[in-house]
Amino acid sequence: MKRRLLASVLPFALLAACGDSAEDEAAGDAIDPASEQALNDELMTDPDMAGRNEANAALSGTGNAAIPNIDKSPRAIEAARSRAAELVGGRSALSAAPEPRTLGENAAPSQAMQAAARAAVAPGGENCGDKVNYTSAWAAKLPAAFPVYPRGNTQEAAGTDEGDCALRVVSFLTPVALDEVLAFYNTRAKDAGFSVEHVRAAGDNILSGTKGDAAYVVYARRLPQGVTEIDLVTTD
Repeated sequence: MKRRLLASVLPFALLAACGDSAEDEAAGDAIDPASEQALNDELMTDPDMAGRNEANAALSGTGNAAIPNIDKSPRAIEAARSRAAELVGGRSALSAAPEPRTLGENAAPSQAMQAAARAAVAPGGENCGDKVNYTSAWAAKLPAAFPVYPRGNTQEAAGTDEGDCALRVVSFLTPVALDEVLAFYNTRAKDAGFSVEHVRAAGDNILSGTKGDAAYVVYARRLPQGVTEIDLVTTD
């Protein structure tokens, strides 16, 4: 299975973060083009992932790959929903994500998307994307505010804490509806003091936010097979 997480998620944010906004230029914090190209080249040629999820199920691309055998029964969905509600203090505490705005081809990205992208190239030019290792263990090392959705089937997980890097990227599947999953992360983010922004771009619903130097980005899509696919990126 190809390591598609950083290759498909962070370069999208990197390219968005390298826009020509006056605010970024004034702040002097745009990503160096050479660093961006080096990161993209490295990620796109990454070797096959050695680690597998606990079910040894493979997923190598969005929508077109074989979906592992996921329990989509009403009982399984309700069990996941119930646990998600427990984690936010009850069903009444779940707060729907704000209505999304469409992020056009030339539109400026959200601050959180930029923050997550910049975390892949740490201050001083350190390439965090080059330092990640792939193992399902990283799914258990996500920040407390942003766990894998209850009973989610982890497909890939990558991360690093080397040097100044603190990067997590996890992909998982759940039979729970996309809006409900976004509501869970919206509630968790707000409860933890993060900002929340919801956009649609490149076919994804993208929920993102920041708190100080920490950021999260949730890339979500509903697949034809009746499951929701999430790519979750966190930085700290």
